[in-house]
Amino acid sequence: MASEVVGTTQSWKDVYRGMSSDNIKGLVLALSSSIFIGASFIVKKKGLKKAGASGVRAGVGGYSYLFEPLWWVGMITMIVGEVANFAAYAFAPAILVTPLGALSIIISAVLAHIILRERLHTFGILGCALCVVGSITIVLHAPQEREIESVTEVWDLATEPAFLFYAALVMTTSLVLIFHYLPRYGQTHIMFYIGVCSLVGSLSVMSVKAIGIALKLTLSGMNQLIYPQTWAFTMIVIVCIITQMNYLNKALDTFNTAVVSPIYYVMFTSLTILASVIMFKDWDRQNPTQIVTELCGFVTILSGTFLLHKTKDMVDGPPMLPVRLPKHTDEEDGFGQEGIPLKRQDSLRS
Repeated sequence: MASEVVGTTQSWKDVYRGMSSDNIKGLVLALSSSIFIGASFIVKKKGLKKAGASGVRAGVGGYSYLFEPLWWVGMITMIVGEVANFAAYAFAPAILVTPLGALSIIISAVLAHIILRERLHTFGILGCALCVVGSITIVLHAPQEREIESVTEVWDLATEPAFLFYAALVMTTSLVLIFHYLPRYGQTHIMFYIGVCSLVGSLSVMSVKAIGIALKLTLSGMNQLIYPQTWAFTMIVIVCIITQMNYLNKALDTFNTAVVSPIYYVMFTSLTILASVIMFKDWDRQNPTQIVTELCGFVTILSGTFLLHKTKDMVDGPPMLPVRLPKHTDEEDGFGQEGIPLKRQDSLRS
């Protein structure tokens, strides 16, 4: 019996050996990024409200917020968060870093409840709890970061047949969506804009990770800036981010942000994890139990994210009036509250 217990303990240690130092660094950077980005939304909204009280609101085309210091504090906070997120990819696998982006939604929701007095529904609190549980599950079972000693190794991984097929499929699908489907259905079907953003975004994250690794190695004394592969990844990042932001702005301008945000998060995160699994072979270093547990954690995060977005405009208790109240317009960007059709209210009025 004692030998069976010892054997069981040893097998458990073989399955879970703890997080590597690089994974811990990536985790800390990812958590810091979520805190900064989540807080930046609240600070920017406070700045927008303050600017709107003395000038033309941003939702109706005003730019008075550019002269509001509080808005710039929020913008700088967001930039710091994005830099931390960029650095996190240099230390930890995308399957660990990307899903943790959901924590910024929790930070934003909690701070809005405390600072902006925006009520957080009971189911919204449950959504936050689900995001935390899912994140912890992924963190505890995430694969160790692959040991890479040169950016040329990353290039070799990116030019393997499996990832080349994925990249070709992504580019072909994106071009078909852009030139065939978007002109016809872009204004009525949200999945086409979000599809382009998510597909191109998965390639941008892989390139961002490559640049992050190159910079980390360069700072450690092994100069990677002399390799043309570093600059090739940089060009890919620039093209992908410009394309991604272009169609994300189109989606936000056309559809309700409460619908765009969760759908974009789900598609972008799912495709990024798929791209990382193909390119960096994250799951090759794990057993089936760990992989299934990670997927369960990811689904838990998705459930919490949808629940939080779905209930963000709901309040506890029975409705005060039996009649249907008129829909309101969000103060910061002119989009309607949860429950309105997918199209913007402005376009419906026209």
